[in-house]
Amino acid sequence: MELIQLLSVIVEIFQARTVLVLSLASIYSFYYHPLRNIPGPRAAAISNIPYCWWFLSGRQPYKMIQLHNKYGNAQSWRDIYGGRPGHETFVKGDFYSGGSFAGIGTTSIISERRPEVHKQMRTYLAGAFSDRSILEQEKLVADSVDEFIHLVAVLGSQTGGFNMTTTLQSLTFDITGNLSFGTTFGALKSEKLHPWISVTLDAMTQGEMVDILNRFPILGRFLLVLLGSKLKKLTQGTKKNEELSYKAVRSRITRKTKRRDFLTRILEDRDPTIVTDRQIAAHASDLVLAGSDTTATTLAAAIYYLLRDQSAMARLTSEVRSTFTSYVDITHSSTASLQYLRAVILEALRLYPPVPMALPRIVPDGGDTVDGFSLPAGVTVSTNPMAASLAEENFQDPWSFKAERWIQPSERDNLNCSQPFSLGARGCIGRNLAWLDMRTILAKLVWVYDLELMNSSLDWHEESRMHTLWRKPDLMVRAKNRGVDVA
Repeated sequence: MELIQLLSVIVEIFQARTVLVLSLASIYSFYYHPLRNIPGPRAAAISNIPYCWWFLSGRQPYKMIQLHNKYGNAQSWRDIYGGRPGHETFVKGDFYSGGSFAGIGTTSIISERRPEVHKQMRTYLAGAFSDRSILEQEKLVADSVDEFIHLVAVLGSQTGGFNMTTTLQSLTFDITGNLSFGTTFGALKSEKLHPWISVTLDAMTQGEMVDILNRFPILGRFLLVLLGSKLKKLTQGTKKNEELSYKAVRSRITRKTKRRDFLTRILEDRDPTIVTDRQIAAHASDLVLAGSDTTATTLAAAIYYLLRDQSAMARLTSEVRSTFTSYVDITHSSTASLQYLRAVILEALRLYPPVPMALPRIVPDGGDTVDGFSLPAGVTVSTNPMAASLAEENFQDPWSFKAERWIQPSERDNLNCSQPFSLGARGCIGRNLAWLDMRTILAKLVWVYDLELMNSSLDWHEESRMHTLWRKPDLMVRAKNRGVDVA
């Protein structure tokens, strides 16, 4: 009995101390903290728990939209990412320390946080993504796109259709694999996701877990035990991704070839004493992921919205089919003038940003201002792409697919609030390749096939989950050749 009473006293003391700590934390956060004037939910002012809960649930982007609509949407893209004269650079946050190769001390164009080192990387990688290089690489891209177009004829004739989501992902991984490693993954040979794709996506999840653990260092020790098997699996997946990437890069480097791909220019421009083979493998691994999943995401979303809006599909179909007389005429340069095709892609990028998470940056020494708010040094800041592009104050009828807003802008639409490629010195280096992929894939698909959405009740946003990148729902589609030849 005495033991029970003792335990009861201990519990009461613990509860009292917890209440005291929370009370003091609340008083400090609400009345004395340097960020006390920043609008937002009061629970998030005293703890990272709400953020982490939203993050782990996979619904964090949608929660951010609600919060921004309630508390106000900061116009912070250029302040944080764009670079301002007389202002120090907002460097990348700790989140980037959890990716592939980072654990062994090798950074990439994406994970490198030091501005001066990143600038060097961008300089020697720039040639691989120039307009000239994209034209040289177009034949390699077209080979995979044409394989995909032929495959759609077979898969699309099935009674239940086929999963456009995974097939597009296989296509874009084959494209970036071919450009980065000198050979495709052969992902289009199967309707199931290629094992390397799964490993690569799992490696991204490790970064998410590291971010959560960094926010709760004490709790993190217990989570390391509780989630030991899951974290071990993620770590093994990341290590496997690193090994596969390194072997593939070494194979490409030692193979004599005249093909023009990413590594052609990188190997020509690098200093081997500075840029090692493992460094190139880190770049290639990130470029495969960044250049494939994001492109597939945008195309899947665009096709979903088009199939839900027959007037938009009819307008795009008319533009594409009236412009070209044969399949072989559809190229990177010939699709550049298609105004509505461009607008469709931009609207898909706005409604469903391919990188849905806010990219964290650190306020530099001495502090700085963001959207008019003075912030102390060391604070992590970001602009949430979903909140910016779907906020009611930034776009008229933001949840509606209206490609025409990119052709005849309304005064109610602030188009600069959609920044799917980010901006500034850390903006996407591969945007030229992304546009080549998206324009030619969508144009060829629409030129050849009449498409039908099989799961008409699908709610794309409701069934999506974010874990660093999107976990997208199945998009079941039937396809019928309209009676044209595919060369």
